[in-house]
Amino acid sequence: MKQSAPVTISNARLVTPDGVHDGALTIENGKIASLGDLAAGEGETFDAKGQVLAPGLVDLGVFAIDKPAFHFGGITRAALMPDQSPPLDLPSRVSYISKSGKPDFWVHPLAAATRGLEGREIAEIALMRDAGAKGIATGRQWIADSGVMLRLLQYAAMLDLPVIAHAEDAALVGDAVATAGEYATRRGLPSAPAEAEAIAIARDLALADLAGARIHFRQVTTRAGLELIRKAKASGQSVTAGVTPAHFMLSDLATADFRTFARLSPPLRSEDDRQAVREAIADGTIDVVSSGHDPRGPEDKRLPYADAEPGMAGAETLLAMVLSLVLDDVIDLPRAFELVSTNPANLFEVKAGVLAEGYEADLALVDPDKPWVIQSARMAATAGNTPFDGQPTQGRVTALWKGGARIEL
Repeated sequence: MKQSAPVTISNARLVTPDGVHDGALTIENGKIASLGDLAAGEGETFDAKGQVLAPGLVDLGVFAIDKPAFHFGGITRAALMPDQSPPLDLPSRVSYISKSGKPDFWVHPLAAATRGLEGREIAEIALMRDAGAKGIATGRQWIADSGVMLRLLQYAAMLDLPVIAHAEDAALVGDAVATAGEYATRRGLPSAPAEAEAIAIARDLALADLAGARIHFRQVTTRAGLELIRKAKASGQSVTAGVTPAHFMLSDLATADFRTFARLSPPLRSEDDRQAVREAIADGTIDVVSSGHDPRGPEDKRLPYADAEPGMAGAETLLAMVLSLVLDDVIDLPRAFELVSTNPANLFEVKAGVLAEGYEADLALVDPDKPWVIQSARMAATAGNTPFDGQPTQGRVTALWKGGARIEL
């Protein structure tokens, strides 16, 4: 799937790192050739009709590849977590996955940190890097053995690969499905203290500093955890943090009716923690918002709350939820696309995620005012387990380009 002729997208609102500007953008040979106040050149012209033209979304840390759902959400690249069957702990598996989405979608596999994701023996990370892995991930689990985690971080530093870590102390969490507090107690749900997150982050920050490694915490969801990230950044440590929309849109009140679409990992937190996440997005403590896309069918979700599997189908709702922060004046439009495009692309050092000359022409045309209602039964994903089912929202992708080639939505 290659671009056949130059394309000029005119009459657009271009979202760039230094603001939003009216203008046009030209694509040649799959790259952004020029942007600004341009006259129509050779080739095809596409009228954006005043809509927002932004870099395609880069989704960091998904558990399944659902191309129709990703295209609906304006996502052109995704980093796939190693929690697959079998796990991505061998070079051959990583190599296969790195080619699986092409040509109209790029999959960046994350190498399993340990064999079988069991947290005991470090996997063949260097070979998996050569096979196409863009980072190392601990998966859904925390590596409890501090010695193993230190060796992993030292190895990652030597290879200059980021480590994507899950932040929950496994011994404290156990089989918990909720955050300890009033709502978990009233509902009789197995719960763990929110402090399990801060404890895990504190240890891993100390080890990453000792190893001189780059570490990214895929989901930081508590005020205490965010404060640790804030202090580490202020001290100059190479740390980044992410979150999914559920943790800035919902609190543990959403578990009131035992609806398993709200069964997530980490679990939903208190209202104070939800507000802390929004504050951290506003002040730059959180670098990335990702979908956490993990479609789960009835066999995993139509169960008692404590027995249901965690996860949500998030690809289709990611952009709309982040745009809701713009509507609420938490962030502006350039910051929104920094969170979902620029920063995740920078983390993996891929030349995408920005509207700039020479970058990959992965582009999303967005009508930020287009209203729609999220309906789980009508989602393009393989399963519609969204905690936002029935929620009115606005902001839809109307056109999408991958490497300069138009993708039919």
